Amino acid sequence: MKNKLLIWFFFFAALRGLAQDRAAEIRKTLFDKNTSKVLVTAHRGDWRYAPENSLAAIENAIKMGVDIVELDVQKTKDGKLILMHDYTLDRTTTGKGKISDWPLDSIRTLQLKNGANIKTKHRVPTLEEALILSKGKIMINLDKAYGFFDQVYELLEKTGTSHQVIMKGSAPAAKVKQEFGKYLGKIIYMPIVNLDKNGAMEMVNDHLKELNPVAFELLFVSDSNPLPRQLAASLRGKSLIWYNTLWDTMAGGHDDDMSLENPDKGYGYLIETLGSRIIQTDRPQYLIDYLTSKERR
Repeated sequence: MKNKLLIWFFFFAALRGLAQDRAAEIRKTLFDKNTSKVLVTAHRGDWRYAPENSLAAIENAIKMGVDIVELDVQKTKDGKLILMHDYTLDRTTTGKGKISDWPLDSIRTLQLKNGANIKTKHRVPTLEEALILSKGKIMINLDKAYGFFDQVYELLEKTGTSHQVIMKGSAPAAKVKQEFGKYLGKIIYMPIVNLDKNGAMEMVNDHLKELNPVAFELLFVSDSNPLPRQLAASLRGKSLIWYNTLWDTMAGGHDDDMSLENPDKGYGYLIETLGSRIIQTDRPQYLIDYLTSKERR
């Protein structure tokens, strides 16, 4: 009996170790610029399962095998960091007004609303709680955190999660190095480039030269823009490409809605024609199922 208990102990310990190492495996895929896989990013967690930016939405994204979870950070009146997209409480909670006018203990009394604007049992989480939940299990893209990243980084150090964090921004490479340089070797930074704007290719080349990013987030409205196809070729082996399928103007109309009707025209076009290897979606399970059918997982 004792030997059987020991076997079960080591079995479950090994499973736990594998789960805790998953973030390191995803990070390696990014740095290896592995083009055989397509990574899935869940926008604000799996908000179709639980309220956006809630711990339950993060946890379900982890369970379904999502690679990166995108989360939004805001600061309360008393300087605490919480997860929330908007600057006000009205849309996503039972409260009203600016987050900056509410202390954390008062925000904790509120209930989060789901996508149908119905209040739920879920409460507003702190960034620290989200980091602890995600530790070792998933990569984390923090949005809206650039302006107070010194405070964010203190929490990353405290929780041992700095290696899991992705930050993105649309600033020129020189400005990123000036304002964010001390963190570039500690977290992952991905430039955002709008390919419809003048100087887009110059910005891409500057970032390649100055920052050598593991990936670019690219934006374009219409397939009439030739740059997405050009970059699919020129970035191969240099940087991975991230596209968002949240709505139609982010990736030439090849969004979640198009993919629901014809995933080959939506997700498939971004992957096979435009070289995308990271896709941020509001339908993570649907994308995972598609990728699995194409042997991209």
